[in-house]
Amino acid sequence: MIIIGIAGGTGSGKTTVVRKIIEQLPPNEVAVISQDSYYRDSSHIPLEQRKEINFDHPDSIEFGLLTKHLLELKSGNTIEEPIYSYLTCTRQPDTKTVEPKSVLIIEGILVLSNASLRKMLDIKAFVDCDSDLRLSRVIRRDIIERGRDVQQVLTRYEETVRPSHLQFIEPTKRFADIIIPQGGDNSVAINIFTNFIKQYL
Repeated sequence: MIIIGIAGGTGSGKTTVVRKIIEQLPPNEVAVISQDSYYRDSSHIPLEQRKEINFDHPDSIEFGLLTKHLLELKSGNTIEEPIYSYLTCTRQPDTKTVEPKSVLIIEGILVLSNASLRKMLDIKAFVDCDSDLRLSRVIRRDIIERGRDVQQVLTRYEETVRPSHLQFIEPTKRFADIIIPQGGDNSVAINIFTNFIKQYL
């Protein structure tokens, strides 16, 4: 099994990059795990307090469980990936069954921030994107998918997203083996990255 980590700022285009990589690899050979699934459960605190959680801080991720699941998959075992709801800021009762595959991709803003997780990654990528484009994508996504209005999104961006990006996410670029500028629009970089995976396999 080859384990690939794909990091980058919120709205940088990580999901699009992952999708385009999968399209170029043999069918049924790739499993994808989202770092977002491993946000800590906050059901024990009131909803209003949950909405104040800084999801861009490394402490919000249960990295211990994530690395444990990676070890299980690498050993050939199936895992139950948590399902996290941004609307309630809690883990759901249901889980997603993930089976071991030849290629395992872990995608998320903080994937390269944790030393133990980094050691498990065979290839590390950072999806880079201009901050104004990331912000426009975040506004669109948070309004449609997370029930926030424009003012809530902008306030959150100014108070937590941008400072956390500069402190915790942007610095992890130095750990990347490859940087993919312009996210999913950069077909050349994605093709080079995909060809490297094929050679590795």
